[in-house]
Amino acid sequence: MKCLLSLIVSLFALPLLGQEPLPKKAEIFEIEGHKAVLYAAPKPAEGKPWLWYAPTLNGGVSLAGRKMYLEAFMKAGISLAGFDLGEVRGSPASTAKFTLFYDAMVKRGFSAKPILLGQSRGGMMTLAWAFRNPDKVRAWVGIYPVCNLASWPLKNSKPQTLADFAMTETELVAKLSEFNPIDNLAGLAANKVPMFAVHGDNDVVVPYDLNTKLLKERYEAAGGQISVKVIPGEGHKVGPSFFECQELVDFVIKHAQ
Repeated sequence: MKCLLSLIVSLFALPLLGQEPLPKKAEIFEIEGHKAVLYAAPKPAEGKPWLWYAPTLNGGVSLAGRKMYLEAFMKAGISLAGFDLGEVRGSPASTAKFTLFYDAMVKRGFSAKPILLGQSRGGMMTLAWAFRNPDKVRAWVGIYPVCNLASWPLKNSKPQTLADFAMTETELVAKLSEFNPIDNLAGLAANKVPMFAVHGDNDVVVPYDLNTKLLKERYEAAGGQISVKVIPGEGHKVGPSFFECQELVDFVIKHAQ
């Protein structure tokens, strides 16, 4: 009887037929001294779609720790990857380094049009790369994303921002429209890049009105398509509203196909 019970328990412990175990560890590789992180989907969907997440800091992709997202994307055949450049803010120089990561992923056989997902300051990293490479973006997603250089970067992260751009504050402000993603959306709109963002309307760190709301207004004015889910009363926090958002999952899977 004990043997039969053990056999039954063992069978239920096995993965369901046709399912592959999710990756428990990321593949790490280096590009010019910076760490690239890849969670490869066990069974990649056609075209090997991938989700490019930022910020990737200290050699880790924190989105991989969000169970709902990781499981949904992996099971849909969408790989998850990121590139650790540290605290950059979307300058042409750091954007060019992100392109080295993009090139490496394409050489590995992944789609030449990734979906970009920027969380918080990762919004600036991904949008800055996207507006300079609009023909290489499948879609863009934001989780309370920084979209506007004049908002959080120059107000609460000034030293890191000026260091990334290698400019004084006066020089950067004078050329702000050249570098600010919200002022450079025409190429993304022309390439019909769809966007989705989820943001709380009580976010005091990355204010909704100065970032996602402004992005939506500017992108729609340029002819672009963007959907925004506003979370009433919530701020800049880790919680189900932002990390168990079914609309975000549906958007990513739809546009990865």
